[in-house]
Amino acid sequence: MRKNVLWRTAVAVLLAGGVVAVAGWVVFLSPVLGVREVAVAGAARIPAEQVRRAAGVPLDTPLVSVDLEAVRARVAALRDIESARVDREWPGTLLIAVVERVPLAAVPSPGKTTVVDRYGVVLDVVATEDAATLVSLRLPELRAHRFDPADPGIRAALAVLATLPESLSRRVKQVTAASAETVTLTLADGRTVVWGGPERTGDKSRILTALLRENAMTFDVSSPDVVTVK
Repeated sequence: MRKNVLWRTAVAVLLAGGVVAVAGWVVFLSPVLGVREVAVAGAARIPAEQVRRAAGVPLDTPLVSVDLEAVRARVAALRDIESARVDREWPGTLLIAVVERVPLAAVPSPGKTTVVDRYGVVLDVVATEDAATLVSLRLPELRAHRFDPADPGIRAALAVLATLPESLSRRVKQVTAASAETVTLTLADGRTVVWGGPERTGDKSRILTALLRENAMTFDVSSPDVVTVK
């Protein structure tokens, strides 16, 4: 009787081990739960296929073995991608969700105009004679003696442009900033806005929106508590 019990126990252990081994093979080694699709969400300006190539995950790769962080890093390294997230969607989809960089300002220089995003990352360089392209972008000009994304004035100017409400941003023709606290906007109608630093954007935007109804050429909202109109 004792031998029979031991035999049945041994068989059960072997069967259980076999099930575990098969399950492990299915999950980690076989294409049964492999990558059937690399889905890309959020891509508009950049082709989804370019994102897939950067991800570098062949179909049928076991989904559980995909290094999500490594894939995210490869995709995020693309120039036009601001951020990326990678998730597994069982049974066979690798989902890559991206946030694209958005053109924010045009930086003119002799013979060319450089298009940058809110961090100063160069997204495109357009020849000056290609006026149609520049017009279609409808971006405000960022004027600087030398464009350096690390310069405090440049960073402040980009921060202001990035946080302006659309009702105001579409009216901005040009922005300059000699320092982080001296951002100045020139509107399409020729009027000037002394903005100051990038802080308190909400207060400054609300005040400026109301002031633009007045017949004046210069608006100083650098200190929202003490506004000057000329």
